[in-house]
Amino acid sequence: MPEDKFRIVKDSMGDLQVPADALYAAQTQRAVTNFPISGLPMPRGFIRAMGLIKAACATANHELGLLEKTMMQAIGEAARAVAEGEYDQHFPVDVFQTGSGTSTNMNANEVIATLASRGSGKQIHPNDHVNMSQSSNDVIPTAIHVSACLAIHEKLLPSLQHLAGTIEQKAKTLSGQVKTGRTHLMDAMPVGMDQELSAWAAQIGYGIERIEASLPRLRQLAQGGTAVGTGINADSAFGGKVAVALSDLSGIQFEPKPNLFEGLSAQDAAVEMSGQLKTLAVSLMKIANDLRWMNSGPLAGLGEIALPALQPGSSIMPGKVNPVIPEAVTMVCTQVIGNDATITVAGQAGNFQLNVMLPVIAYNLLQSIELLANASRILADKALADFTVNSKNILQAIDKNPILVTALNAVIGYEQGAAIAKRAYAENRPVFDVAREMTDLSEEDLQRLLNPAQLTKGGIQHS
Repeated sequence: MPEDKFRIVKDSMGDLQVPADALYAAQTQRAVTNFPISGLPMPRGFIRAMGLIKAACATANHELGLLEKTMMQAIGEAARAVAEGEYDQHFPVDVFQTGSGTSTNMNANEVIATLASRGSGKQIHPNDHVNMSQSSNDVIPTAIHVSACLAIHEKLLPSLQHLAGTIEQKAKTLSGQVKTGRTHLMDAMPVGMDQELSAWAAQIGYGIERIEASLPRLRQLAQGGTAVGTGINADSAFGGKVAVALSDLSGIQFEPKPNLFEGLSAQDAAVEMSGQLKTLAVSLMKIANDLRWMNSGPLAGLGEIALPALQPGSSIMPGKVNPVIPEAVTMVCTQVIGNDATITVAGQAGNFQLNVMLPVIAYNLLQSIELLANASRILADKALADFTVNSKNILQAIDKNPILVTALNAVIGYEQGAAIAKRAYAENRPVFDVAREMTDLSEEDLQRLLNPAQLTKGGIQHS
């Protein structure tokens, strides 16, 4: 590297070359050199959380009389700029780094110290001032919780509420539309399309409830535990003051962990939330696959609905249109389920007083939240909102559905019903016509008993 492209910096291990325009210093550069693994930096949401935490810590240290006002203001201003994404290019450390995330913590300390020193004209030290009363061991777990809470509140929950609302609105437009139900992918009793969609809306509603039920534990922060949970080098009031400052900065009500030893050594809250995200992914996978099946065809499949045509479906078959949005959603779900497996294994890496897979937990948790938020919104807007129903195909299938005979069980018995169903299927005839020939029931009774719309209401049809 030409001499004018780098500068020499020092740390406890000696001299090191750092790019001349880099805001970071030696410890970040050592991490860049040591971990050329994936090329994946820590997520934007995580760097945002780091900036907010450093600003909150500066406020807390000032309130405790440990940091003079000028330094507090300079650190806070620099940290908020980091939080807003103005200096993301100066956070190059790979996700796959030291398990405590120390490299990313020092990356933040160094960048903020440089910016604060320039802004204030004072010499602000990364460790002594920006990292005052802190350790990577409590900052990084705190950043996992803060970043996940922000992403859930700002992105995921609004997207899920939008998805649930879209499904409910679509269901209203389909009221009275009856189709063949299916169990084991085989014809079953009729259901209303609004009933079918109500199950999807309920799945998303339960997903929202599960996530909200887990959020209280994610809002608890490890800050104040410092190195091993004892709070060495931090005032006993520090963690509480940081939580208050973070609440003010973020609009989310954070609080200190009741047990700071657990906050450093375990990542159970992140594992719990990942489990809820996995469950949501399973729900979205079911909805997306139902849409794919209903859309299949248009001639040789079920052909019940037509999803919006968004792009050509084949490079060789002209006119082919594929269900691209549900397919993309199923891939998202697959990724989230895989992320949960990663987080589950990483959560077990809490050896004694510290979990040592924190960066990979952060990366996968935030990716799952973002993917699910984005996928939920496009599923709502580009598939569910505007699909059309092929009423002719649906009615033809219902008329010849031999399973309709189930409605006659209470009147003619299972055995005679089975005989009617088999004959109707073999002769490809409507159940109504075959039942009229094989029973003593009047045409009026058969019309009442075999009315598909009435059958969606359940119960026994009495004369």
